[in-house]
Amino acid sequence: MKKSTKTLLVATGVLGVMTTAAIVAYNKTSKALMKLALHREQPKVAMSDKSKEILTGSKELSELLNKMMEASAKLEEAECETVELTAHDGIKLVGHFRPARDPKRIIVAMHGWRSGWSMDFGMISDFYYENGCSVLYAEQRAQGESGGDYMGFGLLERYDCYDWVKWADEHNTYKLPIYLAGISMGASTVLMTSSFDLPESVCGIMADCGYTSPHDIWKHVAENNLHIPYSIYSGTVKDFCEKNLQIAPDAYSCPEALKTCRVPVIFVHGTDDKFVPVEMTYENYKACASPKKLFIVPGAEHGTSYLVDKEGYEEAMLEFWQDNDGVII
Repeated sequence: MKKSTKTLLVATGVLGVMTTAAIVAYNKTSKALMKLALHREQPKVAMSDKSKEILTGSKELSELLNKMMEASAKLEEAECETVELTAHDGIKLVGHFRPARDPKRIIVAMHGWRSGWSMDFGMISDFYYENGCSVLYAEQRAQGESGGDYMGFGLLERYDCYDWVKWADEHNTYKLPIYLAGISMGASTVLMTSSFDLPESVCGIMADCGYTSPHDIWKHVAENNLHIPYSIYSGTVKDFCEKNLQIAPDAYSCPEALKTCRVPVIFVHGTDDKFVPVEMTYENYKACASPKKLFIVPGAEHGTSYLVDKEGYEEAMLEFWQDNDGVII
């Protein structure tokens, strides 16, 4: 055998081993990313504060979590009625209804990704309660006590949210105005729900730091926070979603839903959000066909607008309710 031929065969063999190793690594990374994004069971590596800081781009996550946990514990101690319903695909959904002493409106509240009803709304719950808001705090599918193995980043949750809205409307004894509220993934959930044929009692939507679509947010986090090229994983992501969610990650978006929205929307976002960039709220706002308002908080990171500017946030919500209570679509 010629030396050149032998060298070529050796090089080809080495290249084959390297390619196989690369494919194995790629498959492992793809599965890990999809499990982190969508599966109920969270990978242990993603549970540390350091991992969460890298993922969200937040530098003050630990301090924020401590405040949120204190408020969460307080809300869980409040008197709430546990509510259950069956989703369109047979999954059990759980919610917690906290009636106000002097009810003026009802809020259907949707929490964010890998969070919880009391964690995301604990900080603002007293404000809601003291201002006559009876709140249905829903637990998103594949999180908390609700059933399901996979989260849908709003693609599936919009149907759940619509079911909760119908529940609130059916139990609306005093014919109060109903609002949808969401933070992060919950914000995108309520924005995607805006395209449904909502009950006439729905008077508005409050969306805090929502993204435009699952595809957009995954691409942003992968490339900007994790520093990995999303393009090489997008095919696997699409296949995974179509197999487990029965829908493609780019099949629907908030801008698409908002083009047919008929209820007023207030969009909230912090300028320093590295997890969901404020530009996504600007894009959602631009697409919204209904009456709309922006409340942008300078210096606020992801989901911290209420903490950074509590007074301004509350003033914006009170004004939004005053403008829209009793307005029928």
